[in-house]
Amino acid sequence: MPQLYVPKSPSFLSVLQSSIYNLRFTSPATPKPLFIITPNHESQIRAVVVCSKKHGLKITVRSGGHDFEGLSYRANVPFVLIDLVNFRTIDVNIKDNSAWVQAGATLGEVYYRIAEKSPVHGFPAGACPTVGVGGHISGGGFGLMVRKYGMAADHVLDARIINAKGEILDRKTMGEDLFWAIRGGGVTSFGVLLAWKIRLVPVPHTVTVSTMAKTLEQDATKLVHKWQSVASYGVPDELSIALYISVVDTSNNNNGTGIRSGRTIQATFITLFLGPAAQLLQVMEKKFPELGMKQEDCKEMRWVESTVRTAGFPDGTPVDILLNRSSLPKTTFKAKSDFVTRPIPKVGLEGIWKRFLKEERPELVIGVWGGRVNRISEHKIAFPHRAGNMYLIDYVSNWDEKEGQEASAKHMSWIRELYDYMTPYVSKSPRTAFLNYKDLDLGRVRINGGATFVDPRIWGRMYFKNNFPRLVKAKSNVDPENFFSGEQTIPPTIVTK
Repeated sequence: MPQLYVPKSPSFLSVLQSSIYNLRFTSPATPKPLFIITPNHESQIRAVVVCSKKHGLKITVRSGGHDFEGLSYRANVPFVLIDLVNFRTIDVNIKDNSAWVQAGATLGEVYYRIAEKSPVHGFPAGACPTVGVGGHISGGGFGLMVRKYGMAADHVLDARIINAKGEILDRKTMGEDLFWAIRGGGVTSFGVLLAWKIRLVPVPHTVTVSTMAKTLEQDATKLVHKWQSVASYGVPDELSIALYISVVDTSNNNNGTGIRSGRTIQATFITLFLGPAAQLLQVMEKKFPELGMKQEDCKEMRWVESTVRTAGFPDGTPVDILLNRSSLPKTTFKAKSDFVTRPIPKVGLEGIWKRFLKEERPELVIGVWGGRVNRISEHKIAFPHRAGNMYLIDYVSNWDEKEGQEASAKHMSWIRELYDYMTPYVSKSPRTAFLNYKDLDLGRVRINGGATFVDPRIWGRMYFKNNFPRLVKAKSNVDPENFFSGEQTIPPTIVTK
């Protein structure tokens, strides 16, 4: 039997907050569900959908809880939360290079279960092991093998979902239009995802990981500038060099400028190479000698071990950490995203650094594009960000939730100002954004009686480019009454006012 939690249940709050990774949404002011259900069978989810629709209640569905805006577990109307924490069976079939993965499984669990069956199979998805596969893949899903194999959604073979009528559908019965839409278009607009069937990809017995940190005093600006022209188009598809920009504190003194003395920018180059270290060093010496990568900077390991290392865990951490759904810390944050299509000049980078040094805990998490992901047509699946993109930026401001509303407003203002500053340096017409990094600043649909009162085409084009009209058409066919609705879901029609 499924577990049902109501607000008076002793464990209601602990269950609700167990998978909230953005602590911005743990405050008493955040709307709470009327009840939480943790199903362990498809029929139980179907019953919730049918009953909720009958009684006019919205449903939210949480697989991992990493939704940047908390939309998988909160809503501005009365709602029911389906928490898929117990819905995470993984059935790996090495013989046909596939796996059925229930929507509540995490990426770490998927990587671990694949490696149990084979050391030379993997899956090209994200670096954060506690992210749930349900939302991750439906938004596109990218990781350090994106240049070799493309997005996670490019490797979906089949799916099982429940539609607004309570019907359980697979690829054959849902039809190709809906199957196209849920691969990169966000499944929450169309139904409740039950499971993905994914295609496994080959990985070598030995891969190489390198993590090298450089500060401004170690020519970080020069290195980041050069990285832009090398990482996307100048190296083999087997090589991905991601970038993490942060502030390193060496002193808490303030010199009166608003910039604390003793702080500097640190750029960390996170490299995954699908091959041995000797080959990686040859490529780096030829293509990016300025970084100065040496043998001692490289560690050879199995692919599954690389997923632990690139997630930020210390050397020697056992791979079973991938099975720990709470292995990473939670924080209060606001995030935004951009795609970059041409190198940012040094003066532009220096402007970022200046703004970073005025903020408490800022981050840029930069994923490199190019290779296979750019060669796939932007219309093949709903995920559209392909040819022409060099890299993806995830801007993040972190803070302590105990700082209060005034501090929260300050940090939110800071990241919005940084986003405005970046306008000349990022994609244009439209300025694009990544659905997995959901951002309500881009606009939201206000629902009242099923009618849409603001135009969603602005954020729709930013997330989906020219695929947005086809997503609207798919929505109108599968859910014309807009039962699966939210602040940034696909509408069945566009009504402007």
